[in-house]
Amino acid sequence: MSNPKIKRRIGKYEVGRTIGEGTFAKVKFAKDSETGQPVAIKILDKDKILKHKMAEQIKREIATMKLIKHPNVVRLYEVMGSKSKIYIVLEFITGGELFDKIVNDGRMREDEARRYFQQLIHAVDYCHSRGVYHRDLKPENLLLDIHGSLKVSDFGLSALSQQVRDDGLFHTACGTPNYVAPEVLDDQGYDGATADIWSCGVILFVLLAGYLPFDDSNLMNLYKKISSAEYTCPPWLSFSAMKFIARILDPNPVTRIRVPEILKDEWFKVNYKPPVFDEKEETNLDDVEAAFKESEEFHVRENKEEQQPAPMNAFELISMSRGLNLGNFFGVEQGFKRETRFTSKCPASEIINKIEEAAKPLGFDVHKKNYKMRLENVKAGRKGNLNISTEVFQVAPSLHMVEVRKSKGDTLEFHKFYKNLSTSLEDVVWKTEDDMKGTK
Repeated sequence: MSNPKIKRRIGKYEVGRTIGEGTFAKVKFAKDSETGQPVAIKILDKDKILKHKMAEQIKREIATMKLIKHPNVVRLYEVMGSKSKIYIVLEFITGGELFDKIVNDGRMREDEARRYFQQLIHAVDYCHSRGVYHRDLKPENLLLDIHGSLKVSDFGLSALSQQVRDDGLFHTACGTPNYVAPEVLDDQGYDGATADIWSCGVILFVLLAGYLPFDDSNLMNLYKKISSAEYTCPPWLSFSAMKFIARILDPNPVTRIRVPEILKDEWFKVNYKPPVFDEKEETNLDDVEAAFKESEEFHVRENKEEQQPAPMNAFELISMSRGLNLGNFFGVEQGFKRETRFTSKCPASEIINKIEEAAKPLGFDVHKKNYKMRLENVKAGRKGNLNISTEVFQVAPSLHMVEVRKSKGDTLEFHKFYKNLSTSLEDVVWKTEDDMKGTK
């Protein structure tokens, strides 16, 4: 039996769970209601765009990305706008991240790593030729499709807040420290193309070695290692692979190998077959312009569901009770449940703030998304880091139900956490789940 759920729609898309989130945007899974095609929708905040005077730059980058139809770059299908948001509809990739493949399977054989690297370089070069630079290339931004082919995500969209100055160089250090080029750290300005090539070199090293070439818990030491290209190749690498990596991880961007030279390198050339694809498909850019217009006629309809706690109808409330909730027969570990609930008469925003105040002293990082929270324990337990998901539901105008659920980690540790949490929330909790059962 499935609970009826209010569906959020953006234009013709039915929007589901959050599948990614950053400081500048969040990404939702969605489905085209007309075709059933799954897509990913990247949501940008218009106020932030205007505040940083970035509208023209973002519009330009989005328009360029829409023109890019490379088989190894995630496609951008269309752009929509509401009064407060920009919605970028992207290709949804089902094969996961390349990062997960490295974590699960370890280092790759040279022929396998080379195949992914060839796809990466062709995609990067294609985008560079159109003036689009990534600036945050890392395995987490490299996805795999159902056929195992590489798909670069966030190209041109990962560093939207960065500006090119009059000297034609970028001046904002961005990206993940371990993958960032030395010239980016120097803050003297850098060329986006050569900086991306460096990051590609770090990725290749990770694929072949199974570990990072530059790594240190002390950030200053890490920067020194990067600036002097201080790394050690593992003994199992072939001499031609070592020589190739050294040409890419050259700390001097002027002498660092460029794409034309990469394509001629003896290690890179083995079994290299450039992808064949059709670029002739016509692209309409009217939606990009419309998404940024203030005129009411261009606004897509957006459900404001996320601006307040999700409402809970009677059926959903009953299904959470012990009598009807089949989930209680599953997910039980050592006599402990993986989730619990309580009700509160406090305002939803106050409940969220109180949980945050209580969780931080217990060693948890707090990530808030409207009336949902993700708590991550920075210290690993018996089964890795304990992750907790919480959500506030509105049962009545002055009554909320709070669900606290273990999403990762040890169940016993979850119950110890909840015991400590409930002590801190005594002034918030009206009735616990056990209290609610006792009233039946």
